[in-house]
Amino acid sequence: MKYIFTLILTMLSMSLSLAQNVSGTVKDSDGNLMAGVNVIEKGTTNGVQTDFEGRYSISVSGKATLVFSYVGSNTQEIPVNNRTTIDVILGDGVSLEEVVLVGSRSPKRTSLDTAVAIDVIDVSEVTSQLGKVEINELLQYAAPSFNANKQSGSDGADHIDPASLRGLGPDQTLVLINGKRRHQSSLINLFGTRGRGNTGTDLNAIPASSIKRIEILRDGASAQYGSDAIAGVINIVLKDDVNVATGSVNYGFYSTNADVDTSAFQDDNYGLWNTDGFFLDTERDGNAIGKDKNFDGGSLKISANYGVKVGNKGGFANFTTEYLSKNHTLRPTFDFRKGFGEAAIDGFNFFGNFAVPISDNTEIYGFGGRNYRDTNAYAFTRNGGERVVESIYPNGFTPRITSIIVDNSVVAGIRTETASGWKVDISNTYGINKFHYYIKGTLNASLVDVSPTDFDAGGHSLSQNTINFDISKYYDNVLSGINLAFGAEYRTENFMIFAGEDGSWATYDINGVPFNANTPDALTVYYTDANGNLILDDDDNAIPRPGGSQGFPGYAPANEVDRSRSNISLYADGEFDISDKFLVSLAARFEDYSDFGSTINGKLAARLKATDNINIRGSLSTGFRAPSLAQIYYNLRFTNFIGGVASDQLLSPNNSPVTASFGIGPLHEEKAFNAALGFTANFGKFSATIDGYYINVKDRIVLTGTFDAPDIEGVDTAQFFANGVDTKTKGLDVILSYKTNLGENSSFGATFLGNFNEMEIDKVLNGDLDEQTFFGERDKAFLLASAPDSKLSLTLTYDKNWFDAGLTFTRFSEVHLLDFQTFEDPADYGGFAQQIIAATDTYGAKMVTDLNFGFKLSENLKLNIGSNNLFNIYPDQQDDWTEGGGYWDAVQMGFGGAYYYAKMNYRF
Repeated sequence: MKYIFTLILTMLSMSLSLAQNVSGTVKDSDGNLMAGVNVIEKGTTNGVQTDFEGRYSISVSGKATLVFSYVGSNTQEIPVNNRTTIDVILGDGVSLEEVVLVGSRSPKRTSLDTAVAIDVIDVSEVTSQLGKVEINELLQYAAPSFNANKQSGSDGADHIDPASLRGLGPDQTLVLINGKRRHQSSLINLFGTRGRGNTGTDLNAIPASSIKRIEILRDGASAQYGSDAIAGVINIVLKDDVNVATGSVNYGFYSTNADVDTSAFQDDNYGLWNTDGFFLDTERDGNAIGKDKNFDGGSLKISANYGVKVGNKGGFANFTTEYLSKNHTLRPTFDFRKGFGEAAIDGFNFFGNFAVPISDNTEIYGFGGRNYRDTNAYAFTRNGGERVVESIYPNGFTPRITSIIVDNSVVAGIRTETASGWKVDISNTYGINKFHYYIKGTLNASLVDVSPTDFDAGGHSLSQNTINFDISKYYDNVLSGINLAFGAEYRTENFMIFAGEDGSWATYDINGVPFNANTPDALTVYYTDANGNLILDDDDNAIPRPGGSQGFPGYAPANEVDRSRSNISLYADGEFDISDKFLVSLAARFEDYSDFGSTINGKLAARLKATDNINIRGSLSTGFRAPSLAQIYYNLRFTNFIGGVASDQLLSPNNSPVTASFGIGPLHEEKAFNAALGFTANFGKFSATIDGYYINVKDRIVLTGTFDAPDIEGVDTAQFFANGVDTKTKGLDVILSYKTNLGENSSFGATFLGNFNEMEIDKVLNGDLDEQTFFGERDKAFLLASAPDSKLSLTLTYDKNWFDAGLTFTRFSEVHLLDFQTFEDPADYGGFAQQIIAATDTYGAKMVTDLNFGFKLSENLKLNIGSNNLFNIYPDQQDDWTEGGGYWDAVQMGFGGAYYYAKMNYRF
């Protein structure tokens, strides 16, 4: 080993004598600093981009040549000649496609210079430091108040991770791509997921290798961007590189060495599933035991990106493709939930981005793509009883909820600048998400021996079309500069539920005919033993065989929905540099929806330069979020497992007479008030942003608890969507960053991210209904768990020529959830208060460590190896009452354990 270290030190010493650090600024021909300029050492993959103040710093040899390139500008090649400072002016001015900075429509603003909090995440840099394969995972560790959780046993949420900003719902954060509104997923989150009762945007449908950077506006922005922007806005800026091929091959896997104490559960009722000798066989249906595993969840991701020049005026076309294949993970669990773990995924992604100038002042542009995913997750286990047909599954079965998820999107537009300096942008954006369920390894018990074992269960889709007209102009000679922007938007949405095949939802009689209300009871298929004798319940009643596909009953024709709506909006936005030190920003927006009416919202923000290095900023705004079409019209009969016991449940649409009969009114918009105050500091090597926030949301839409429904045939309980609670959220975001050069050929960086958050439920809007039924303590706990008390992260980076390293420590705060004991008889616990104490699962704060090493193998290849959750940390709470049916709930840090990976990056 000592010889290896000696060799490494020798190579490092040689590199020290050859490399030096070169820094400088890049400006356009008018003297404006240029952000996003590519600075590459010619003939290598060594490169950086200028920051939002036009600065760059790169380590190269004294004999290297630097290549400076930017879309719409002339590329320059400049020999270093042993210089340490090189300032550059790129000709032809700034192209029409200027740097997008969400939250400000001014072309003269930087991320530290805005009146509101904005994160700018360089995706290529972050992905080289973190071994994350999906956007949600990446942002979980790269943005202070972003949270996403892997789910298990939550139907569709196993396939699409619900994500949130500042502890609010997934549908209270607006997502843009290149500044254009992205469509949401058609999935609505149910059961005990974070964001239950919410829809959201599927960020994982966007290939990470197509992204240049991600901008996160951590401030209410309904007045600027419209509905869904209560918590903030995530803007994804796509790559526009040309004449360079980049990509990677990434493989990783999880350790199955779970940190569990199984001593309390070693009996015949539970078993030790997914521990040695008891791993569920993922290759066969049923409850077969497979081979023991030391590792699982193997993930292969292959990506490629390439861009070409179009014409001779700075046009480009950039294309990205990604392939992802991820296997199941299985973690310790109980007999009633043998498939506890993360879903398997096979996916393919394609994305394109182009802009083509058609004159000196006008260009056409477009972007879009297709994401296809074939996903596979386990439902709760059926070990016996009327839901199992022993001739098909002698030992019971664990159904698999699989899905085909397709996201398509396309954007086309034209940008121009008039002779008077007004910039005009006209675009059309279309997107659709389709979620199609296929249930496998299952059966329809009412068909008994002749039941198929897989079913097309139908699904849902959501499409959105948006037409935008935006104009803006920057005035250099008014005050110290002002930017005015105006615009209009017309948006249409369509939500559909389509039925599955009959066997996925129907109950059949003894003749194999779908059961209906007019069928005599004598034809009902009952639960019998092998000799055909009736098996009776505790009251000596015959037990009917349930219909529909077990695991996820399909959508029936009665569930089908085809509903649309439209809205039109007008906005005005102004940023006024009253002086060199004082900025005021104003925005107002009017929106009118075809299904619930109109709303007007406003925003006031300001920034004061206290010194040349310190800014003080703050904002006040009102916000809103329209109820989604899915929240209004979604409906389904499904099987819920409460403490391992099956219960048939109805989710009734909001516009149904059934919903009205329970006293639940029509949904209306959520209303919000946001306030923020903070400061930024920039001292060259060190920068800091600290922002406090307060968010008051009235009439938040939630999924209620379950009501007994004895009068509704075929179900035990019913639940609904309702404007159910008022919440108040206050918190603090902290970002501290330091980077310095160590000598002439190496650098060190440190970044601290912190989010401190406190949400309280101000009021439950239960009207005359019982509060514990409408939105009880367990429902409240799930809502509050989506806003954890804190997340703290420290990342340390070091690079020296061909070697770099990254070390990240992330502390996730304590989380409290209420388990299924809340459904027991309070008398068994000595009263309701004692029952709540017994039902509270406390997941203590945990520290997770990620480690990454990078090795530049050649001018074109770089190898990264590392581990996420290096020390295999698991949640500490373990019992058999959890929502997902495993040993743990889906808390912030996840339940997968240590993940090890290797990634080969290329650039040609």
